[in-house]
Amino acid sequence: MNIEKTAQHFNLTDKVIVITGGTRGMGLEMAKAFAQAGASLVVSSRKADACAAVAAAIRDEIGTACIGVPCHVADWDACDALVDAAYAEYGRVDVLVNNAGMSPLYDKLSSVSRDLFDKVIGVNLAGPYRLSALIGERMAEGDGGSIINVSSTSSLMPGAKEIPYAAAKAGLNALTTGLAHALGPKVRTNCILPGPFLTDISKAWDMDAMSKVFEKTIPMQRAGHAEEIVGAALYLASDASSFTNGAIIKVDGGMSYAAS
Repeated sequence: MNIEKTAQHFNLTDKVIVITGGTRGMGLEMAKAFAQAGASLVVSSRKADACAAVAAAIRDEIGTACIGVPCHVADWDACDALVDAAYAEYGRVDVLVNNAGMSPLYDKLSSVSRDLFDKVIGVNLAGPYRLSALIGERMAEGDGGSIINVSSTSSLMPGAKEIPYAAAKAGLNALTTGLAHALGPKVRTNCILPGPFLTDISKAWDMDAMSKVFEKTIPMQRAGHAEEIVGAALYLASDASSFTNGAIIKVDGGMSYAAS
């Protein structure tokens, strides 16, 4: 076995990666892993101070180039500005990770306002569309690249308390397939479908009740940890996935959807 050659498949040196929702949770773990694999980064989230802090930490602790650019991805003008900042800094983008998302709580279906519904669609679907269109077209005209969308198992199995979010993520799955056709063959577009993960969202869970659900529906009998998303992200960002396009990769511990 040629270990050096195998490792090279996952080497991201000289790659430029833009990641939204990159300042906490799974997004932060992906950003750190990309940097450790040699990539230069644009880390984005809505809060400028969080972007600046994460970018500085990556530069100082890992030693790779990283800038933080605040962006509310539901705002297409902000998406345009994020893209402009990335190309102004590095001259190109090789990988786009559409990770930003939101799933608001609501008491009943009719309590979801039009503004809130539009915001959920904007963050989870419209923003990824805009960024993928802007960056993906440039990738297709240049040396190619990879787009990674981060969806949710809710897109396949919506719960009663997450319907707008689930609908938006189902749209993201469809967007993945469509972009694979629209931007191929030079641009690969794939989707990671995380199951339940222990991130900021999980702080609101009734963990005793959720643990019982996990035991029944997930062979791993637990939720994932944020760092466990890294393997799929590195695969899709790197040359290791050179013939993977339009794929939806579940990272859910083997969740049984029928039983759920």
